[in-house]
Amino acid sequence: MARLRRGTSLWLDEYSGPRFSAPKLAGRHDADVVVIGAGITGCVAAQQLAARGLRVVVLEAEKIGRGSTAASTALLMQEPDVDFGDLSERYGRKAAASVWTTSRRAVQSMIRAIAGFRIPAALHRVPSVYFTRDENEARALAREARARVRAGIHCRWLDPDELSDLTGIRAAGAILTRGDAQVNPYVACLGFGAAARRTGARMHEHSAVRRVGARGSHVDVETEHGAVRARWAIVATGYATPEFKPLAGRFRMSHTYVIATPPLHAGQRRRLGLGDVMLWDTERPYHYGRWTADHRLLFGGRDHPRKRRTSPATLRRRTAELTADLIDLYPTARDLAPEYAWEGLFATTPDGLPYIGSHGRYPRHLFALGYGGNGMTFGFLAGEMLARMIRGVAKPEDEWFRFNRRVR
Repeated sequence: MARLRRGTSLWLDEYSGPRFSAPKLAGRHDADVVVIGAGITGCVAAQQLAARGLRVVVLEAEKIGRGSTAASTALLMQEPDVDFGDLSERYGRKAAASVWTTSRRAVQSMIRAIAGFRIPAALHRVPSVYFTRDENEARALAREARARVRAGIHCRWLDPDELSDLTGIRAAGAILTRGDAQVNPYVACLGFGAAARRTGARMHEHSAVRRVGARGSHVDVETEHGAVRARWAIVATGYATPEFKPLAGRFRMSHTYVIATPPLHAGQRRRLGLGDVMLWDTERPYHYGRWTADHRLLFGGRDHPRKRRTSPATLRRRTAELTADLIDLYPTARDLAPEYAWEGLFATTPDGLPYIGSHGRYPRHLFALGYGGNGMTFGFLAGEMLARMIRGVAKPEDEWFRFNRRVR
């Protein structure tokens, strides 16, 4: 049996493709846009802007794609973390439908981009199953399904027998939604970074930002060995870093945990009963699961508020808890010891939607923060949206992701 690789991302450990290497920033440079952070958001925004002739410099504190992106389970889901009914109560049915439509389009746009750039990210279209094992919760989930259908969102209700046939889970009911997908997040990020560089973006690794300051019509960004003066700074870090501490109160930071089994042969997969779907449940914090391209079962959740320090003991405890949760859901998984276990850090917002755009406190800055559990979809959406904002072609639906979005 393979040794458990605790604290090691499956995506990084398995990667054997071309290495992405970029120099440290050195000296002084001018640009139209400086992008801080080279995860999915930063790389997508850089590619979109450079492809339209703008001078773009990307600054990554460590290695491209090795932050939160590499810790992701990479579910390309159109569903935000907050239910449609909850968003409708907060912003109104029309706004909620707009958010869902925008998210669905982002998934499809990302799928097309991965195919168009020929990124070998193991892209696979797969429906999602949002289920509950609580009979009382099932009634609320069925109402959620009806609300989605009335708003034109394509989904359908699964009764317990249909759910069992599709997933191998005995539960009270579920919502099946088509149009989602899954990818290898690290490979996808490297692919978008390479596309950004091909279109003219200047990429720099090991170039942590030490200071950012706006002055008049430009912004100055300094690293240890260099500086960039640009018209705009895109802050694509996913959450408020120390340079932007006043924004931190808008977010709740959490750790999420993931385990992955060894590759399972066809007989093992049949005994488990999980079909070709992505799973997530109504529990809070919720669990999520899916198959990888090499037939590993990926299972995550057990989100906990961020602590100042994490320890190997915490990851060991969460690994054991997730393994027990998986066995509770799939008793036949009792013999499936995980081969990988790792954790990720992410930010959530009060309404489950990210903040994408400008903030009055920081002129010449654009932010992409607070993706929650849907980082791949919202990260790609943010990259596209920020590129539009800088080009002056923002869309009306962008309003629902701004800092100053209005509660009904």
